[in-house]
Amino acid sequence: MSNYQLRNTILDVLIRIEKDSGFSHLILDHEIKMNKMNPKDEGLLTEVVYGTIQRQLTLDYYIDSFVTQKKKLDDWVRMLLRMSIYQMTFLDKVPDHAIIHEAVEIAKKRGHKGSASFVNGVLRNVQRKGVPKTEAIQSDSKRLAIETSHPQWLVERWINAYGYETAKEICEENLNRKAITVRVQPLKIDRDEAMQILNEQGFEVSPSAFSTQGIIVEKGNVLKTKLFKEGYITIQDQSSMLVAEMLDVKPDMHVLDACSAPGGKATHIAEKMQDKGTIDAYDLHKKKVKLIDNKASELDLSIINADTADARQLQTIHSNESFDRILVDAPCSGLGVIRGKPEIKYHKQESDIQRLAIIQLDILESVAPLLKKNGLIVYSTCTVDTEENEHVVKKFLKRNENYEIDHKFFEELPGHLEGSQGITEAGIQLFPQSFGTDGFFLTRLIRIK
Repeated sequence: MSNYQLRNTILDVLIRIEKDSGFSHLILDHEIKMNKMNPKDEGLLTEVVYGTIQRQLTLDYYIDSFVTQKKKLDDWVRMLLRMSIYQMTFLDKVPDHAIIHEAVEIAKKRGHKGSASFVNGVLRNVQRKGVPKTEAIQSDSKRLAIETSHPQWLVERWINAYGYETAKEICEENLNRKAITVRVQPLKIDRDEAMQILNEQGFEVSPSAFSTQGIIVEKGNVLKTKLFKEGYITIQDQSSMLVAEMLDVKPDMHVLDACSAPGGKATHIAEKMQDKGTIDAYDLHKKKVKLIDNKASELDLSIINADTADARQLQTIHSNESFDRILVDAPCSGLGVIRGKPEIKYHKQESDIQRLAIIQLDILESVAPLLKKNGLIVYSTCTVDTEENEHVVKKFLKRNENYEIDHKFFEELPGHLEGSQGITEAGIQLFPQSFGTDGFFLTRLIRIK
């Protein structure tokens, strides 16, 4: 693929992600497979696409300081400037003159002579003067928002919840890519053996402290390994692995996974149960239920019954006190996984958080009667927002005196989490900057009567 073709492809991918509100990782994966890219092109495509999205508001701040005309830029022109300035400012792999040349060529083909002249002028100015500084911005929250490319309302929300320093750490960490982590299928291979195989194949790996099945992959593409293709390992974030570890399941239990897709946690629970017992796994969307079935099939697990249902209506399917364990991995804003899906931060509004918190509480209250006495519920989300986490749990406990926080939960957390800044009376909030995981909340409730 020529330099021109590659940059044209990068522009197409960025436009598609923005226009269709698509998930960057899915669109990128499709593009790489379709074009059968070599590793070098794949690496630059991934770097520029993720980097441009992660730094979008910062790049727009730079662009707007060089664009004096008041007319609105065409979407493709702004995106071309974003990706070009990203490369000029944050990467050193390609010289500026090559980046400018390719951008001008793309502008000629997509627009007209005036478009090419405009793009050339802006980029030459950036090259000559450098990007503007942010010190002059008086508001701390606005400056942090622009420097780390997060919407100002979100920055202010985190400052109000956790203080400026923690909010700053969250925002800065969201600009970094995290290491891939995998979970072994212990009925097929143990962790030490999997790590040895990966080491022999040139991977840099280390054991996760969150799960006895977890492996951190510091270097190498595990998706192309035989271990992954044959279901000996599967991709899962360490924070997500903690859920099945803390659900305290045993073989032959009856378990409910109320919001299950795509099935990572359900399959982990099945592995912890040694594939003995029953897991009823539900999702609202039929297409997503297929993902649960596919995941179980890939890992050769047989005890998961996946079906379509609204988690708020499961009392019409199951009798009260049917389950030994219940997992509510609630639908949430996803503000803890911004590092892997950076477009999330631009698509959310405060009203989304408020709406989701209502749904989360409804789900908890709807499934709670289905738990046996002395049974356990794990409530989890992949967000760092207190309204979706602590507040939901506290409201539930206030309205449901049959349940309380299971204080053994805190004793059973992995040792390195003791004293974590995220531990509260309601559960544990994992921040992305603390342990290199997704931002994640979980707690465990016990039915006492």
